[in-house]
Amino acid sequence: MQLTWLQTFMAVYQTGSFTKAARHLGVTQPTVTQQIRNLEQEFGRPLFERTAKGALPTPSGSVLARDVRMSLKGLNSAIHRHFGHADEERPIRIGATAELTAARVVPAVSSLVSGGLGIRLSLGASHELLPQLEEGFLDLVVSTVRPSRRGLETTPLADEELILVASPEAVEDFFPSGVDRHSVLKAPMIAYADTMPLIRLYWQTVFNSEPDCPVTAVIPDLRGILAAVISSAGISVLPRCLCSAALASGAITILMEPEIPPINTLYLAVQPGSLSDYRLSQVHSTLLKNARNWS
Repeated sequence: MQLTWLQTFMAVYQTGSFTKAARHLGVTQPTVTQQIRNLEQEFGRPLFERTAKGALPTPSGSVLARDVRMSLKGLNSAIHRHFGHADEERPIRIGATAELTAARVVPAVSSLVSGGLGIRLSLGASHELLPQLEEGFLDLVVSTVRPSRRGLETTPLADEELILVASPEAVEDFFPSGVDRHSVLKAPMIAYADTMPLIRLYWQTVFNSEPDCPVTAVIPDLRGILAAVISSAGISVLPRCLCSAALASGAITILMEPEIPPINTLYLAVQPGSLSDYRLSQVHSTLLKNARNWS
């Protein structure tokens, strides 16, 4: 059994996808598939169930992940210390959602990159990236949720006001008698995920309840949701900052103006003590400085 097989196994376990694991490890998807197949042959039982939603660990896979996690983390750290890049050469590994990476992270760290700092960006949902940070695969995560995992240092980064939006055409079609909670329930709702994270926060703040609206479409990129709303596919909850241009042009409109606007907080998460690395500290402080203008 090879160490790389276990490293690949943990990458698939953490990302929930053979394709995402391949992208994270810098190898091809067939390579990941073959290594997992080799490990399953050695182990004598399947470790993942291949489904339309991704790779789900079998009970045996979950047990193996639990048993090897800490040992593998220590081995990876030792390998990096003795055989990895020198500290001043190793790229800083940052994780964030695709839209945050494009709209916030890249513009913020571009001056550091032009100054010679190496950076590697990993895209994904926060619940996928935070375990990778904990395991040492990432150095910093810009999280859209407050990390609940122990052993991570968390710093509030910026607040995003959430707004319920639709196109002018959709307002005419879906709300001929005006907008209220009852009429909103009948409009097609577009969500970031089936769990409706932003919609849930909006409903809890504005309506003091869990969302009771069916989801018509799931688009795991806020920019894609905005495009769908502009094209009158439905309504959705989005950060106001993402919608500023569309609001100014009249492409979308705000459906409600609650007295207490819902707020979603972004966080910076790192491993304890890791900010002693000057280069990571630079990235951390640069993001904090730029975030003053994000809200």
